Amino acid sequence: MKHFLNEQNLIGDQLPSSSTKINSDTTKVENKEELLEVLFVSSGNMKKIDIAPFIKVQGESLKSENINVTYFKIRGKGILGYLKNISELRRFLKNRKFDLIHAHFTLSAWVVVLSLPKSPIVLSIMGTDAFGRLKKFSKVKIYNKYLTLLTIMIQPFVSFIITKSPNIERHVWLKNKSIILPNGVNLKKFDGKRVSYAKELGLIPDKKYVLFLGNPKDINKNFRLLEGLREKLKQSDIEIINPYPVSHEVVVKLLSTVDVLVMCSVKEGSPNVVKEALASNCKGVFTDVGDVRNIVEGVKGYAIINLNKTELENAIYKVMEMDSCYGRDKIKAVDLDSNIVAKKIRKIYINLLNK
Repeated sequence: MKHFLNEQNLIGDQLPSSSTKINSDTTKVENKEELLEVLFVSSGNMKKIDIAPFIKVQGESLKSENINVTYFKIRGKGILGYLKNISELRRFLKNRKFDLIHAHFTLSAWVVVLSLPKSPIVLSIMGTDAFGRLKKFSKVKIYNKYLTLLTIMIQPFVSFIITKSPNIERHVWLKNKSIILPNGVNLKKFDGKRVSYAKELGLIPDKKYVLFLGNPKDINKNFRLLEGLREKLKQSDIEIINPYPVSHEVVVKLLSTVDVLVMCSVKEGSPNVVKEALASNCKGVFTDVGDVRNIVEGVKGYAIINLNKTELENAIYKVMEMDSCYGRDKIKAVDLDSNIVAKKIRKIYINLLNK
């Protein structure tokens, strides 16, 4: 806990390296409340979802900081799929002026860099781009590391780097232009009220539900660990639901309704679904990945497990029996309200523009 809180205070009050200049260098600009025009570049490949919800949440939160966000959605998967977007982005930028370009994910940043923009580039490293993509899950986990290599190579070509957790930040070698800043949660949207939307969601009122929100086909999300408990949980009249993919609006209602959220990934940075569960006061069982332990440990209503089916089963029963949940209080305590995070992002932007 101490380690995490120290990181949060560092992010909020004493940004490392170049970021420490923000308060002293940007007073003039901040007082003018200058409107900033920022382009977000990210994947647009998700089924049924236009832009990844956590990216959209961040963009929406920046409105309160006098930042206008425009979105450029990359269509196509893999290196070649991304690179096909370079010429299109060049055309997009030709008659438009942006103060900054913020790329989410390393491949998005390569598209931006190779389009040769005149604006400074901010890169948010998301997790998979740092660790590599899990290709095989066994006693020896095998990762495809080409994304890691591309993340290392791109760092000299961007102006600033945001990582979501300490384990991601370890892949940044240009530490003088990076900080750790997890995504925030919209506390108005995830309001913590335990209102049941069971009928609207097609669920049975008063039935116990365990929710898994990840892609069941993604090896890293490790749905098979939870799926292996389906029959055992049924004996206790507990049902597993995995409604992937669903809109963010549905996620809000699901987290308000279900009994327990399970996140059993092999690797993560700062998983948004965990923070959204806490903001919703939805109980949860999570694997010990990324910054999860630092956020969740000691908070009533939650359990942290290893990649073990028996541990997962016991933890689900244990948290279901807890009579209360204090996740929302923890999100507030560590300043992960999206509005607070938005203020920190504006400071990063202003610092770059004043260099």
